[in-house]
Amino acid sequence: MSNEPLHKTSFTDIELFKRGKVRDVYALQDKLLVVSTDRISCFDVVLPTCIPGKGEVLTQLSLFWFNLTKDIVDNHFISADVSKYPKELHKYSDILKGRSMLVKKAQGLPVECVVRGYLSGSGWAEYRKSRSICGIKLPEGLRESDKLPEPIFTPSTKEDVGHDINVSQEYVENQLGKGVTDKLKELSIAIYKKASQYAETKGIIIADTKFEFGMYDGKIILIDEVLTPDSSRFWPKDQYKPGGGQPSFDKQFVRDYLETLTWDKTPPGPELPDEIVQKTRQKYLQAFTMISGKGI
Repeated sequence: MSNEPLHKTSFTDIELFKRGKVRDVYALQDKLLVVSTDRISCFDVVLPTCIPGKGEVLTQLSLFWFNLTKDIVDNHFISADVSKYPKELHKYSDILKGRSMLVKKAQGLPVECVVRGYLSGSGWAEYRKSRSICGIKLPEGLRESDKLPEPIFTPSTKEDVGHDINVSQEYVENQLGKGVTDKLKELSIAIYKKASQYAETKGIIIADTKFEFGMYDGKIILIDEVLTPDSSRFWPKDQYKPGGGQPSFDKQFVRDYLETLTWDKTPPGPELPDEIVQKTRQKYLQAFTMISGKGI
């Protein structure tokens, strides 16, 4: 695992398709090269400080889950073996190794498919106001971090800039049609259930997560990253205690630190002290090791 952080890539001889909050994506005809940098975003702001090796954890963990869930839905993964990438990428092997993947170029669907198994984050905030999340009525008397009776599908908009907005299933149906929306819900909950059951056997509760899907050859496939500490809430099972916030293996640790600052959550974000960087790095790596049984 790299000790030198990768903030961004600049492959000037390859077409930059998109620079996201964390990933740099390059276009290669009918494929994409996805490079996970060590950038970290909180409250939808990319922070100036990187978490060394974070991109490797995100990539390797996504590969693990793509493989585990491919019986539920096809995904966009082609290869993570740099020696099998197109020749023009070989000169960047040192940068790409361990933190990149070659994927199918799907047409992304404009919705974040959020699944919640526990009451936390923006879901907890919404529940306190309305006893519902995204229009789904929930029982009275639930506490923060309580397990929900069943996992629920609570989609949000996918915004390139600013905050994603929680929306109802009906909102998504109006955008994508009922058939596609029903399929997204079915797939999202099926992946969450399989992954969360597996993770619990490894000592991790997946409280919630978000998936992205795209269309490829007329079929819905799973794209982007999947079930990483960036896109999910991972809690240590042996410390789970409903009725408040939980310790975590994800970037909630960084969010909690930022909440102690007088920062208005708009760019530019504050620098992170080295102690927070190192602890975050350890948490990401620990989550990967517990889930996959391997180190990086």
